[in-house]
Amino acid sequence: MPKNIKREQNVEDKGFKTRDEVFKELGSKFGYKNIMETPVIEKVVVNSGIGKILSNTDPSKKQKVIDEISEALALICGQYPQKTVAKKSISSFGLRKGDVVGFKITLRSKRMQDFLIRLINFVLPRTRDFQGISPNSIDAKGNLTIGIKEHIIFPEVNPEKPPFIFGLEITVVVKNIHSREEAIEFYKFLGFPIK
Repeated sequence: MPKNIKREQNVEDKGFKTRDEVFKELGSKFGYKNIMETPVIEKVVVNSGIGKILSNTDPSKKQKVIDEISEALALICGQYPQKTVAKKSISSFGLRKGDVVGFKITLRSKRMQDFLIRLINFVLPRTRDFQGISPNSIDAKGNLTIGIKEHIIFPEVNPEKPPFIFGLEITVVVKNIHSREEAIEFYKFLGFPIK
C-alpha cells in the first residue's frame, strides 16, 4: 500500500449501518425471520478502462501512464489494483493480446466500508450536477452500479494539473436481496442518495 494513503479512522462513528440496525429497520417490512436473512454488502468492485488513454499515448510513455493510473487508483481505493489484459488481438483497435486495457480492485470488509463512507459523504456530493443515483442503476439482483466520469472528484487525488482524467465504474455487490424495491430501501437506509 502506498505510504501516503490516508486511512479513515473510526469507521463505525461515521454512520455505516450494522446488520443489526438493518434487521431492526427493514425486518418487519420485508418479513425477515432472523438476522441472517438481512441484506448485506458482500464486496465493492472498482473498474477502470484505460484503452482509450493508452491509444492516444506515445508507445514509449505507455508504461509510465499505466503506473500513474495504478498509483491514483491505489490512493482512491486503499489497495493496489489488478491489471486486466486483452484476451485477443484486434488490429482495428491497435490492440495486441496481453496489452493492459484496464484495472480492477475488489474491496471487502473494513476497506470496503471505508470506501463507501467516502463515496457517499464526500465524492458523490462533489460530482458536477449531481441529482442523486437513479434507481435504474440497481439490477434485478440488487447490485448497484455507479459510473464516475472524472477520478479527480475523489479527495485523495490532487486536482491541480492531473496528467490525464479517467473514469471509474463502481459496483456494490449485495446478497440476500429478493427484489429491486427491497434493494432501493436497503441502499436508502445505508445513506446512498437514491432519487
